[in-house]
Amino acid sequence: MKVLSRLTLVVWALLLFAPGLQAAKGPRKSKKDQLVTISTPQGDIRLILFDQTPRHKANFLKLAESGFYNSTTFHRIIPNFMIQGGDANSKDADPNNDGAGSPDQKMIPAEIRPELLHKYGALAAARSGDMVNPERASSASQFYIVQNHNGTPHLNGAYTVFGQVISGLEVVDKIAQQPVADRNRPTTDIRMTVKVEKLKKKKITELYGYQYP
Repeated sequence: MKVLSRLTLVVWALLLFAPGLQAAKGPRKSKKDQLVTISTPQGDIRLILFDQTPRHKANFLKLAESGFYNSTTFHRIIPNFMIQGGDANSKDADPNNDGAGSPDQKMIPAEIRPELLHKYGALAAARSGDMVNPERASSASQFYIVQNHNGTPHLNGAYTVFGQVISGLEVVDKIAQQPVADRNRPTTDIRMTVKVEKLKKKKITELYGYQYP
């Protein structure tokens, strides 16, 4: 009976401490991820969003899944630098308010990480300048994609990078070459639709060659 009691105590101890042991190992990584597809007249751009920037990832996915980005444009393009979009104002017929954003939009706290760099195809959050925004908080919706093939390292540490193009870099290049007028606005609207799909990470790697860390 004593042996049986001891065994029972051991079993209960294992049951009690098992959750603690799991917590010590940290949360289990998901085997799936969201694949974002931005469709434009020039073609499709596919991206993944980084888990290291959870607020920006959640915000972008929420907007994309709600249809917010559909019919917005890439309203500012600078060859050998970047293409910028995501402003709700770009849905209307007035080109002069594109990029101004909404004054009542809530900003997203910066999630600037030293390992997330402005590489070719990096997805980053636009924001107002340091003089009025010393915390470097991000726009609630506007983003840009780095088009310079050598990256834009002078922006590292200043803006939140929260994703990466994994397919369609040639489309980013095509958009960057479109004719522009004042304020680097394209002379022809470059409208987008944005779709989110949940896929196995293994499938994303097979399809697009992206290697998860």
